Amino acid sequence: MSGYRQDTFSERLKTANEARKKALEKFKAQPKADDPEVAARRAEREAIHAAREVREAERRAAKEAEAARKAAEAKAEEEARWAREAAEKEAEEARQKAARDARYAARKAAKAQKKK
Repeated sequence: MSGYRQDTFSERLKTANEARKKALEKFKAQPKADDPEVAARRAEREAIHAAREVREAERRAAKEAEAARKAAEAKAEEEARWAREAAEKEAEEARQKAARDARYAARKAAKAQKKK
C-alpha cells in the first residue's frame, strides 16, 4: 500500500464543504409545491388512489355478497337436513307403531283362538 496517501485536514474540510454545497444545490433545484408538474403528478397520484379505493370497495362488496350467498346456501341445506331428519323420524315412528299394532293384533287373535 505504498501508493496510499491520506488526506490532510484542510482537504477533508474542503471535500465536506463541497458535499454540503452540492446537497444544497440539489435541494434548491427541486421543483416548488406550486409548480404545474408537481401539481399534475399529485393529481395523478390522487386519481390512482381513488381508483384503487373503488376497486377495493368493489372487491369487498363482492366478498360480502359471496359470503351472504354461502350463508344462505348453508341455511337452506341445514333446513333441508332438519326436514329430512324429521321425515325419517316420523317414518320410523310409524313403522314402530305398525309393528306394535301388529303384535297387539296377533296377541288378540291368539286370545280369541284360545277361547274357541
